[in-house]
Amino acid sequence: MTARHEQIAAELRRAIHREEYPVGAHLPAETELATRYGVSRGTVRQAVAALAAEGLIGSRQGARRVVLAPRRSQSFAELRSFAQWAQAMGRTATGRVVAHEYRPATAEDAARLHLPQGTPLLNVLRLRGLDGEPVLVERTVYADWISPAVEAVDPDCASVTQRLYEDTGLVFAHGEHVIDAISAGARDATLLAVRRTSPLLRVRRVTTTHDGRPVEWSDDRYRPDAVSFTVHNAIGHNPLMRTPAG
Repeated sequence: MTARHEQIAAELRRAIHREEYPVGAHLPAETELATRYGVSRGTVRQAVAALAAEGLIGSRQGARRVVLAPRRSQSFAELRSFAQWAQAMGRTATGRVVAHEYRPATAEDAARLHLPQGTPLLNVLRLRGLDGEPVLVERTVYADWISPAVEAVDPDCASVTQRLYEDTGLVFAHGEHVIDAISAGARDATLLAVRRTSPLLRVRRVTTTHDGRPVEWSDDRYRPDAVSFTVHNAIGHNPLMRTPAG
């Protein structure tokens, strides 16, 4: 069962996306929200904290929260699949395999997945959607030990991560993300319904198990008008690093 604070966060999130609370507007006070939903202020604080972590509202304590942006935002505060993130946002995720084949591991594949170069690896091109709108092209290379389980997943499965957990018990525990910009090629432009050379937000990621065993690496390309990313830093804890492009 979904926790009450998650339900409240989802309702407020949908209201922000519908621009019932436009950018610059204040959310109702905690006491007002607590009365509206029949919960304690602590429950409201949990809901509001989730929206702040996503970058939808300001995070200043002791004040009414200001709406910062209606754009769908994905936080790196926790590791979530695309479908899990969409569900938390109150949205519907879709997935469709466009192409898949085994290819010999390139030098980059071998380095990222800790496998010998030339190992046959499953390469999957997948189009992801949000509320029926194409927003993401994933090019994922799976390690040889998990590839048979991935092949058994329905090509239209919305969450491969969840299905692998249900079928094999696999947990995607750690992720490393490199973010940059790239121009849309002909195939990406067609799949995402944008003009060729349009800017795309690219996230290259490597995901591993709890013991550090690489599961997959992926080149994910988002339409920039569909998703933004947030990283929250604090003194003594800074998960964001700057590295040269390339």
